Amino acid sequence: MTARDPVLCLASASPRRRDLLASIGVTVTVHPVDVDETPLPGEPADAYVTRLARDKARLGAGLSPLPSLGSDTAVVRDGEILGKPEGPEHAAAMLRSLSGRSHEVLTAVAVSGPAGLVDACVATRVVMRPILDAEIAAYWATGEPADKAGGYAIQGLAAVFVERLEGSHSAVVGLPLFETAALLRRQGVPLWNRALPAAAMS
Repeated sequence: MTARDPVLCLASASPRRRDLLASIGVTVTVHPVDVDETPLPGEPADAYVTRLARDKARLGAGLSPLPSLGSDTAVVRDGEILGKPEGPEHAAAMLRSLSGRSHEVLTAVAVSGPAGLVDACVATRVVMRPILDAEIAAYWATGEPADKAGGYAIQGLAAVFVERLEGSHSAVVGLPLFETAALLRRQGVPLWNRALPAAAMS
């Protein structure tokens, strides 16, 4: 195995998830999959993101002989799942609803491999400072929030809106690395491009 050999199938087109995996030395082959992301009636947010992550991992497993990883992230305010904005007015309404208060970001990750289908879900509390309407308009004009759940990207320009967070920063970006590493070890996927004894990373 060379440093460039993929050891994992990433069932997602997200460059953020690919970069997060690269940051822990996991080289991937990318196989995006399509799943229906409509929440089921009465479905809790944690069950929703876990279901989607598992569905993506299962579909990815059919596209590659490597272990397959699927993940999904939801921004949740008062129990309501906030999707991607449909336009500038929708994005502005979402950011106003998050301004000056806390909300929750739920990220689930699932890995299909020799150990079966294993998953984890991580909740992170994000507190935003008050955001001015002029800032919201200027932020939309950058193009960054157009395809982001909740209408913002913590790893990008919206970092200036985030007063603090309680939990996993990488989970808010798109992948909880601590929990992901544990799932990958269970599937025999090497970190840092080399196999490590299970006890060394437990």
